[in-house]
Amino acid sequence: MSDCIFCRIAAKEIPSKVVYEDDVIFAFDDIRPQAPVHTLIIPKAHIASLNDMPDDRTDVIGHIFAKAPEIAAAKGIKATGYRLVLNTGPDSGQDVFHVHFHILGGRKMHWPPG
Repeated sequence: MSDCIFCRIAAKEIPSKVVYEDDVIFAFDDIRPQAPVHTLIIPKAHIASLNDMPDDRTDVIGHIFAKAPEIAAAKGIKATGYRLVLNTGPDSGQDVFHVHFHILGGRKMHWPPG
């Protein structure tokens, strides 16, 4: 989708600090980090939110979960722990409507997050 910033980042039309990439997903560092480590994982295919996930593409979520530990290891936070977050819809805080998971770490996390 040409007007989606995350689609443009995955297509490398907009520069980013790439952390991981394969045929299905793209991971890059957030430009406004909320923790010492804040990496976003997105599917390369445009899916606006979890509510819009087609039944035949749920494998994408499984792939993200399978690769998250590898991405956390690359960022140096696998052993100490990390948070994997998915926001869905405006009330959750989703402000870019392209499914994306946040990997947050590098410090002690608290609950509730606020």
